[in-house]
Amino acid sequence: MDKKRIYTAAIVIIGDEILSGRTQDKNISQIALWLNIQGIRLQEVRVVADDMDAIAQAVNTLRAAHDYLFTTGGIGPTHDDITVDAIAAALGVEVVIHPEASAVLHKYYESRGGINPGRLRMARVPDGAELIPNKMSGAPGIRIGNIYIMAGVPHITAGMLDALTGTLEGGDPLLSHQVGCWVAESEVAALLSDVEKAHEGCQIGSYPFFREGRVGANFVIRSVDPVKLNQCSEALKSGLEGLSYPAIDGGI
Repeated sequence: MDKKRIYTAAIVIIGDEILSGRTQDKNISQIALWLNIQGIRLQEVRVVADDMDAIAQAVNTLRAAHDYLFTTGGIGPTHDDITVDAIAAALGVEVVIHPEASAVLHKYYESRGGINPGRLRMARVPDGAELIPNKMSGAPGIRIGNIYIMAGVPHITAGMLDALTGTLEGGDPLLSHQVGCWVAESEVAALLSDVEKAHEGCQIGSYPFFREGRVGANFVIRSVDPVKLNQCSEALKSGLEGLSYPAIDGGI
């Protein structure tokens, strides 16, 4: 495993309900946090409608641009769950019933009213795909190539991520440290730039806020190297103190 290589991922969030505002997506955050632990950086997210062409176009673009592509949504039992069909079309393969998925679903629904055509839809996969276990609701996730097709329901997605933990190749995880300060970020913009430039391999993000009738900001330092991260954090805190702005380790 090449720890120095940066592994990247993208997410396609699929669903008209997300675009309409009816449902608020919670998968981006949990997938991003999980990816970082695996040593993989989330670099791009797209939200697309329940539309075959839109899904296929996004999938083909992002699977080529990144090491991993995750999709969420559209793999349920109803007619508008078209993610499997769209990804199969994007890859130029047929949609087939996966025998293991079918067996799992038959067993799961044995005491829940039995299998029916809608439930069996959840055993459909692009030809050549493997399954991602789902202990929450029986219907598995799907892996084909570098594409991971996940549920839209966040707690089911979480279970699928748990099943994938440790199975994806990644590099060093991105570490972070936060420093807070009661200061307008515009007053220390030059300091932030200078400190970042002086510490190769580190990035500093500035996140302003307004609380208690005054302005402040939290500065997040990121690096894959814990020594460089600490050195950059200390330099930033020293620089803020030197400008008479007390630095609050850990943020505000």
